[in-house]
Amino acid sequence: MTTNPHTLVEEAGHGRLETTGIAQRLADAVAPFVGGELPVRLRAWDGSEAGSPDGPLVVLHSIDAVRRLLWHPGELGAAQAYVTGELDVPEVDGWDLDKALTYAFAVAKERGLSGVRPSPSAIIAAVRAALDLKAISRPPAAPASQANIKGRLHSALRDRRAISHHYDLSNEFYSLILEPHMAYSSGYHSSPDQPLREAQEAKLDLVLTKLGVTEGSTLLDVGCGWGSMSLRAAEKFGARVVGVTIAAEQKKFIDARIAERGLGDRVEIRLQDYREVPERDHFDAVSSIEMGEHVGQRNYPTYASVLHRSVKPGGRVLIQQMSRTGKWPGGGPFIESFIAPDMYMRPVGETVAFLEKAGLEVRDVHGLREHYVLTVAGWLERFHANRDRLIELTDEETYRVWELYLVGGSMAFRDGRMGVDQILMVRPGGPHDLPLVRAF
Repeated sequence: MTTNPHTLVEEAGHGRLETTGIAQRLADAVAPFVGGELPVRLRAWDGSEAGSPDGPLVVLHSIDAVRRLLWHPGELGAAQAYVTGELDVPEVDGWDLDKALTYAFAVAKERGLSGVRPSPSAIIAAVRAALDLKAISRPPAAPASQANIKGRLHSALRDRRAISHHYDLSNEFYSLILEPHMAYSSGYHSSPDQPLREAQEAKLDLVLTKLGVTEGSTLLDVGCGWGSMSLRAAEKFGARVVGVTIAAEQKKFIDARIAERGLGDRVEIRLQDYREVPERDHFDAVSSIEMGEHVGQRNYPTYASVLHRSVKPGGRVLIQQMSRTGKWPGGGPFIESFIAPDMYMRPVGETVAFLEKAGLEVRDVHGLREHYVLTVAGWLERFHANRDRLIELTDEETYRVWELYLVGGSMAFRDGRMGVDQILMVRPGGPHDLPLVRAF
């Protein structure tokens, strides 16, 4: 096969085929699948271009990008090609990854692509094009950054492996994206211009205020992350805290901060699965911030029962948790394969039903979806500013995974495909002191 930027000449079994460049050949092949003209400006590895001159530029650097899309049509194949650098979306003509993905979603919705069923002749033509381009082959190896988690779903061992895949990149990696408190969850923003650190402090204070934490209160922090809630509760509110995590790197980080701040008599961090928390009817309050998404659908009743049994009768429980509707409770093929294996999200009403069934009385549900858009914007600003060091700590592929993750996550909250809510509860069986009128 010989190619130049404008012509592809292929000697095929059915005769001599002469077409315009590879880009146009691909555009013609996928037209029935995308409802017409290719909405992007496609540049192929031979330098040829096709599609809409006004759309975002999409560059295919290798035929492996096409092979990935053949083996994994849609989101997963495109994500694999993007993170490996076989497919790129350069920042040109005012386009960036966010704008390009937003545009693609809008075109898909406008054209009703979720219901497109290509004809047999269109499928045959696409197969012929793939054969002509020598794109039919064994699947390319999965990217090194793609998760490969084995074991029984949501067993303690598999959960540790899934958490390790995401959280054990290194504490420095996360410190370059998150603000100094290392709060890896939605902040609480008073304005779009509020510094990220202040928004996270406002979120921590909001949670602890809702829980009624005061001097001497006992708090269980389930899924404590890098300790932002545990440390804030002890330092500012005077609480005695037990935090649990199954990420060894996180515990190491928090233990160092506890020692630096002289909080050893107030904060205990355990490397412990939430199912192994032994205390019953013990804590004045329980918090769990964006941890419930990781326990799975089958295990959620167990998780809810741990929250219920750990707090004293009359005590308060607060979770902050992401919600999602639609057919991808795990977040979609990219998130499930690269970011958070085994994650499970559901509409907030279904989560409330689980919590009520566990015996907790739900008192307030506070939606924070727009706040997450602002939080991710702050993370993205730090992420791009620290690009070189992040790549030094990991590699270019991991950087591209996180770029796609942060941009895609921001879009999902912005467009309402995902939400995040604080759910405040009380365990019945004892008097509670929730105010009649909430000031928070």
